[in-house]
Amino acid sequence: MHPQKNPRPPLTAKMVIQAVGKVLRKSKTKPNGKKPPAEEKKQYVEPEFTKIRVLEFDLKELVVLPREIDLNEWLASNTTTFFNLINLQYSTISEFCTGETCQAMTAYSTIYYWYDERGKKTKCTAPQYVDFVMSLCQKLVTDEEIFPTKYGKEFPNSFESLVKKICRYLFHVLAHLYWAHFKETVALDLHGHLNTLYAHFIVFVREFNLIDPKETCIMDDLSEILCSPLPTPAPSTAATAPSPSSQNHVTER
Repeated sequence: MHPQKNPRPPLTAKMVIQAVGKVLRKSKTKPNGKKPPAEEKKQYVEPEFTKIRVLEFDLKELVVLPREIDLNEWLASNTTTFFNLINLQYSTISEFCTGETCQAMTAYSTIYYWYDERGKKTKCTAPQYVDFVMSLCQKLVTDEEIFPTKYGKEFPNSFESLVKKICRYLFHVLAHLYWAHFKETVALDLHGHLNTLYAHFIVFVREFNLIDPKETCIMDDLSEILCSPLPTPAPSTAATAPSPSSQNHVTER
């Protein structure tokens, strides 16, 4: 998951916003990270964008546990990789995710709150929330007592629950990227990378039951499209689209 190799001049907010206008002229919202009206069609599920992938391969084969690999070793390796890749993907649009543009950590009809080690609930801006997520993940994956790298070192009993915690937080970041910053991602021509990363992540967490489906259901429409091979027609949106009554309901997590 890397940006294009061709050298390019540094991008400014003005340059990206201008590019967004050319790419998505029909959009009624500006690329300011604010949540558009719930009734507006989500750009990221449109075929012209979902068909863009970096690579086409069987993701199921990519995530299945190899016969000779220990389960915890496999979870540790993949979780660390996803943390690094999602952190990198977010960094490409971090200039546009500010306290002014993203005053809350939102994804569709959900507002995510941060809970500290004492369980205190805090509403924070999206960049603050992402910083909390990445700092926590960095702390966990580099802790030799939790993610051991030395031969013979045992994983702690709490390892699986911590992996689930990391994956849940990383999903929040991915959901926010699509919901609030997809236009900037398209303007940077990085939506193929985002689509491939998201599909790989979803197939992985489903394979090992790392995230409660209730947590990821807000992105089920996108998940079903991206986790299906390109030649296969996308499933009917009628089966996955939220009901009219749920579109105006805001969930707090």
